[in-house]
Amino acid sequence: MKRLLIIAIMLSFGSFLAGCQTLEVATNMGADIAAATGAISMQQAESIKRGTQAAGQAFEEFTPENKYYIGRTIAANILNKYNVYQNQEATRYVNLLGQAVALASDKPETFKGYHFLIMDTDEINAFATPGGFIFISRGLMRCCTSEDSLAAVLAHEVGHVQLGHGMAAIQGSRYTALGKVAGVELAKNLGNEQLAQAAEVFDGAIGDIMKKMIDNGYQSTQEYDADKAAITIMKRVGYNPRALANMLEQMQKGLGPGAGGFGKTHPTPESRLRNIGSLLQGSGAVQTPETRKVRFNKVMAGL
Repeated sequence: MKRLLIIAIMLSFGSFLAGCQTLEVATNMGADIAAATGAISMQQAESIKRGTQAAGQAFEEFTPENKYYIGRTIAANILNKYNVYQNQEATRYVNLLGQAVALASDKPETFKGYHFLIMDTDEINAFATPGGFIFISRGLMRCCTSEDSLAAVLAHEVGHVQLGHGMAAIQGSRYTALGKVAGVELAKNLGNEQLAQAAEVFDGAIGDIMKKMIDNGYQSTQEYDADKAAITIMKRVGYNPRALANMLEQMQKGLGPGAGGFGKTHPTPESRLRNIGSLLQGSGAVQTPETRKVRFNKVMAGL
């Protein structure tokens, strides 16, 4: 009897990797078999079906609130590696600029909104987590020669959020973790120790995501797609989309051999420039208001 119950649970866990529809079919079958043989009551079988259906939806359909808390966890890990730049004026400026480009994106709203912080490091780098936590380094800001260029960087990071690149990595890690946990639970029959181990596995999955973001970076195609999104966003706001190319050219000068940050986790500026070339054709010059130049130069002077 007990063995049949374990088979029912095994079917439901194995189907996590196959999708929500397979999950329901396998769970219903396993629970029905267990109930028919007397291993569990009909009431328990129905409970298993409902519980597994809810679990499948939780892991396959992340809510905006889920993304916020996942992103906040990753953001806390980033801040364990980099200090926050303590400059209220610069932080306020980056947030105002960031909110402007975020509102012009295809994902203008996130749970509790977008958040922008400056990392106090000369390293040329930036990060975007699920839920809209975006970090930019002082080193990368110095590669920007105008507000338009800075807007391009922030729009690129907003593009990652808009396109769900961070969540795609997290889902993969979480499903991998589920597969590992299933084996442990089947071997030890769902005890409290296994629940603790599951939490440990998921914590390790967050660590894997951090390693990907900081050490490995997104796929080249994802970076190119974020550049394309940035160009669209900049056109909507009224910034010069060619400023993205200008920023990449400046970055190319600042990234020496063996450089960390963007140099390690992103395609080369040269390849990104080639990729966006056709998108910038026909883009006329955008007149930069004097007030935009003044506020940018004021903030950058203190960086």
